Amino acid sequence: MKGAGGSSGGIGHFFIGLIMMSGGFYMLFNAITVSSNFGLGSRMFGFSGFGTSIGITGGMIMIPFIFGVGIIFYNSKNLLGWLLSIGSLTALIFGVISSVRFNLRTMTSFELIVILILAIGGLGLFLRSLKKLDAKVS
Repeated sequence: MKGAGGSSGGIGHFFIGLIMMSGGFYMLFNAITVSSNFGLGSRMFGFSGFGTSIGITGGMIMIPFIFGVGIIFYNSKNLLGWLLSIGSLTALIFGVISSVRFNLRTMTSFELIVILILAIGGLGLFLRSLKKLDAKVS
């Protein structure tokens, strides 16, 4: 009889590992707080050199975007308009993603150990169930 994934690894290991892994990763992700300080006036990128520091804000990135959209609406075949628009959107998305902060909530060492055992142990059982087991020698 074939097990999980057509291998002889065992359906029991598959489901136990899947349940443990799901519970452990759920508890881990539930303990993470995600926050951001993004705003059109907040500093997204900074460059420094020669004793000065220049900060680029989200609003500054929107100015080339507006010009690019205007150029595209005027002439959709203009490469400069497309470069300004796509470059500005890329910088804006990169700035938003880079301003995201992840914090792990305060927990006891027991809670962290249980989460890690469930997540990593479940992943190990899950992957073991997909592996072909050697035939038993009598």
